[in-house]
Amino acid sequence: MGVNTAIYSPSGGSVGIAFAIPASTVKAVVDQLKAKGSVSRGWIGVQIQPVTPEIADSLGLKKPEGALVAEPQVGGPAAKAGVESGDVITRVNDVPVKDARELARTIGGMAPGQTVKLVVVHKGQDKNLSMTLGELPNAKQAKADTDQDSDGGKATKGTSVPNLGLTLAPANSVAGAGKDGVVVTGVDPNSPSADRGFKEGDVILEIAGKLVASPAEVSDAMKTAKADNKNSVLVRVKSGESSRFVALPVAKG
Repeated sequence: MGVNTAIYSPSGGSVGIAFAIPASTVKAVVDQLKAKGSVSRGWIGVQIQPVTPEIADSLGLKKPEGALVAEPQVGGPAAKAGVESGDVITRVNDVPVKDARELARTIGGMAPGQTVKLVVVHKGQDKNLSMTLGELPNAKQAKADTDQDSDGGKATKGTSVPNLGLTLAPANSVAGAGKDGVVVTGVDPNSPSADRGFKEGDVILEIAGKLVASPAEVSDAMKTAKADNKNSVLVRVKSGESSRFVALPVAKG
């Protein structure tokens, strides 16, 4: 049973399509509003993303389940507890986590200050952690973009990595790209990288859990994955202020 929050109506009248939230969620919200006049939700301070079959394969997971941590927020509850980029959260208080959405719902339904136990897959091994939930911030502060290129946005030519369909340059050689990783200065539109959303200005921070600082290190990491008969390799990419993991196929030719 749920409570409608919106309806779909191309004509102004009801066509029987609605968007609802569970009654249990409504009850929790109403109880908090009655008790203190506001709603607070638990928060662990991580950017998470779904575990796709490709990502599961690259991490050696049996099933594409859990929530992949793209990046823990500095100073957040998860970071303080030892959660790292690339970890997969699989259980909360001994309850399995099916996917990223379920983790968000579960943590959001808990009270700030509550202690929770997590099981994460860290570099192929289960790891047990305990943390105290923070409170979900009500709003994000706007931040000025200080990463603009001093050359008006013109990218360095860089070095081509044909198997990936990317042209890369050390981030520290490109104005505004930062000091860490390798910046994407060109993308072949017909490449697997383009299919997976890579674009100019993205910064590759690590491949298969290892930091990279040059196009040669990126090429070497892909060669190592090929020698190890990997089908795909996990790449951590920074786009603007956020980061994500992408599973890139390993060329077999």
